[in-house]
Amino acid sequence: MKVFKKICKAMILPHVSVLLITVPAAIVLLICSLTVFDPESIATYASYALSAYALTLVCVRIPGTIKFIKHLKNDNKYVVRYTSDAQLRVQISLCAALLFNFAYAIFQLGLGIFHGSFWFYSLALYYALLVIIRGSLLLKVRGMKASENQLAEFIRYRFCGIILLTMTLALTAMVFFMTYFGRGFTHHYITTIALAAYTFTSMTFAIINVVKYRKFESPVLSASRAISLAAAAVSMLTLETAMFSAFGTSEDTETQGMMTLLTGIAVCVFVATMAISMIIHSTKKIKKLRSEAN
Repeated sequence: MKVFKKICKAMILPHVSVLLITVPAAIVLLICSLTVFDPESIATYASYALSAYALTLVCVRIPGTIKFIKHLKNDNKYVVRYTSDAQLRVQISLCAALLFNFAYAIFQLGLGIFHGSFWFYSLALYYALLVIIRGSLLLKVRGMKASENQLAEFIRYRFCGIILLTMTLALTAMVFFMTYFGRGFTHHYITTIALAAYTFTSMTFAIINVVKYRKFESPVLSASRAISLAAAAVSMLTLETAMFSAFGTSEDTETQGMMTLLTGIAVCVFVATMAISMIIHSTKKIKKLRSEAN
């Protein structure tokens, strides 16, 4: 009985090196089972079994990982500084979002070159402009305490709203071009998985940032949150078209086109409403601050 318990413990709680080998191997085999292996082959079933085992190993180690993170949070001086310095957290968050958008813009540019698609080139330009806006916000917030210069921040906030509104008009034209002329494109399964991973990650972080940083009364941070939501909304539209191209059928072309059009309209209205609200709110604040200064 003791030997059986030792064997089970060794299988469920193996050395960390086993986990580091098993998880990547399971991911690679699972991707191969979706793209290369025959659905009824032994290799496919083996990849499913290895994936289930790897997922079990990860889930079992979650409580220990949480305990380690709590210990690190209290003892590591860099982590302590990060958790105690709100301004530093904001800067790191902006920098991470900028790098995230930059990588996705490069990814879309690569898809545009590979597929020769106007839609991918347009998305690459859209996210490149988001990177520029985030960069300007990051330069503004560096070395500055929250709400230190309200007038300058609201001017930057209004500028971001104007740029976001202009980009929304361009996005509306792209959606019209894609649905009215029926100019579609094809995605590989791997590309679709990558798009889904980015979309859900960006949406999750956008919602977290809205809740996490709402206590900071800084227009620059508000602009950053708005940009995150806009990028996540556009990613949802991109993911929908990717899902249709990867898993849809030719018989559902009209339905897919209608759903893409409705989703595109919803995204454009959402982003445009947010941009107009930013412009109106910032204009009122700028007038008020200038009148107070005079």
